[in-house]
Amino acid sequence: MAKNLSRQKKFDTRIDFTPMVDMNMLLITFFMLCTTMIKSQTLQIALPSNEKVEQEQQNKVKQSEAVTIIIDGKVDDKGLSKPDEGMLYFFDGMPPQGEELKNLATSNPMKQIEFGAKTGGPLTPIREILQERNKEVLKKINELKKDWKEMKFDPKNEERNDSIYQAKARVIRNDSTLKRPVIIIKATPNASYAHVVSVLDEMAINSISRYQIDRINEVDSAMMILLQGQNVK
Repeated sequence: MAKNLSRQKKFDTRIDFTPMVDMNMLLITFFMLCTTMIKSQTLQIALPSNEKVEQEQQNKVKQSEAVTIIIDGKVDDKGLSKPDEGMLYFFDGMPPQGEELKNLATSNPMKQIEFGAKTGGPLTPIREILQERNKEVLKKINELKKDWKEMKFDPKNEERNDSIYQAKARVIRNDSTLKRPVIIIKATPNASYAHVVSVLDEMAINSISRYQIDRINEVDSAMMILLQGQNVK
């Protein structure tokens, strides 16, 4: 006699994700509209324009206003530049020319200072030099900063108080009636990118509006070699 065997029916389990596509698109659209995009923080550098400038116009800068800073980094045993240590060379006025070059061995205008942990900070010595050269601007900026801290520009709106301060500070930094230095920044092959950025930061810290990045030339190298030889002696 045949037995009736009851067989259990098997159902395939399947989840349909098709409706989830619409939901995912809605979520993506929602987050894209509601999320604030983070702007990349980059260092703003004033690049020279394409306009041709006559040599006479370039020489209008007073010698007392020009300061040339040359960055020379230190390297380790592997030949890699140390970002927090190095030497800064600087001199006031325009580079020696003509007869001054012949007497460079006895009248070298260049000076050097070491920066790093030994001096209390990466660029503490050069900061003092820049503040001395730009003291007229810094005096007015500090007075303006005092009013900004006390919310005198707009006591009820902090954002407007900040914007007014920035606008007034910009006018002071660009005031041609004040004695303002023109900083020429140069770097040797031993200097790292961090060295250059640190010096550019000092321009903003000391409210210096006129500066440029230039290449080191033969006269600069000659003054550095003479100065290094004098220090060794």
